[in-house]
Amino acid sequence: MNATRIVGILLIVAGIAAIGIGGFSFTKETHQAKIGPLELSVKEKENVNIPGWAGVAAIVVGGALLVFGGRKG
Repeated sequence: MNATRIVGILLIVAGIAAIGIGGFSFTKETHQAKIGPLELSVKEKENVNIPGWAGVAAIVVGGALLVFGGRKG
């Protein structure tokens, strides 16, 4: 199996995951102030949404790499 087919499979898997999950969230901590031994910090929860069209595009490109990527000539 060549590298093009492996990338195609990875894109298909990532596209299916993007459609299934739809996004992810993470916590970002920022240090607002430090006064002597006291330190004030704020934790913010950030959400990142992955658009459905991006998942579909990854599946289509991955499929095209599987079909056309292995051809030589």
